[in-house]
Amino acid sequence: MKIRFHISWLALVAVAIVVGACGSDTPATPTTPTVVNVTAPGLDAPADHEQLDTLRPTLTVKNATADSQGTRMYEFQISDNTNFTASTAGIPGLAVTVGKTNVPEGSGGKTSYTVDQDLQPTTVFYWRARAVQGSTSGPWSPTATFKSKLVGFIHPGELYDPLIHGETVGDRIGATEFVPGKGIRLTSNLSYVRYLLPQTIPNGEFSMEVEGLRANGPGDKAKVFGMQEGQDDYITNRYRVDIQYRGVAGFPPNSTTFRVLYGDDPCCKYEPDTDTRFRSVLMLDPSIVYYWKFTWGRENGEVRTLVREGGIGGTKTLYNVGVPTPNGRYQPSPHYAYLGAPAGRSGAESASIPGVIYRNVWIGSGPRPASLGSALR
Repeated sequence: MKIRFHISWLALVAVAIVVGACGSDTPATPTTPTVVNVTAPGLDAPADHEQLDTLRPTLTVKNATADSQGTRMYEFQISDNTNFTASTAGIPGLAVTVGKTNVPEGSGGKTSYTVDQDLQPTTVFYWRARAVQGSTSGPWSPTATFKSKLVGFIHPGELYDPLIHGETVGDRIGATEFVPGKGIRLTSNLSYVRYLLPQTIPNGEFSMEVEGLRANGPGDKAKVFGMQEGQDDYITNRYRVDIQYRGVAGFPPNSTTFRVLYGDDPCCKYEPDTDTRFRSVLMLDPSIVYYWKFTWGRENGEVRTLVREGGIGGTKTLYNVGVPTPNGRYQPSPHYAYLGAPAGRSGAESASIPGVIYRNVWIGSGPRPASLGSALR
């Protein structure tokens, strides 16, 4: 009997131990995390719509606040569009979308971030910021804008010249003058702006805004802009491109046309036919800004000239003519481009148009970036 009693006592002890162990595994009541309310920072600098003289601006906000203590970091966003989305087309080495996280909160009630890469010049940028405390991201600040530095550049494959700020990346030949707020004016039909491109562009776009073109102007085959190989006679150049707005001596007067040569072979001269030229008479107004664009290259399969009223943002197309280019290749070396054109053997009547003002010039192997030059609009 004693033995049986001893075994039962041991069993009771074992059950007690098991019950105690199970009780120790009961989960504790979860602690509700503290919700932090963080305010939006206030925008301090640059001022909204400010024109800057830098491509690497410093952005400053007034610090956010929160209803509990903690370390705050800041996130800044910059973009050429209000959605702050990345652009699918851009210029190598120039940014149009920038994001920066983990910027420590500054002392003195303000926090600053200096962009560490060059932004696209002559562009309207949008920017905003928000504070982050722990796992809580506060609301974005209101969105503001600034304009990046008005400056041009020449890179292999891309050239941009705003011409609105009293300087040019090209060479001024003959009598020219900068018109404040407008661009560069050619004051003589022997005046032009010359660009030497760093490398040949066999497929590309040459576009600009032009003001001062008038109906019944001087000249016969007067040139709005053009290109060629080297610096020999422009009229006989084997890679000549000339975009024309003919004057009173033109055939017919006030007509728009163009001529493109893809080398020495006579098979490779491209221009609209006579009927098209006679249907392309434009009575242009010197007070109106026109957008002119020429595209070329085998990848395009054609050469094409477009004229639109109202500048780049205009919606009224006045001229849009293309000519197929089945033979040859545009490959001038060295590659020169002009606003206006040199006289050549045909004389001043077939050169530049006096009084014309140019700005916002793009020459590139790809289309003009949509936001480039938006600071001029």
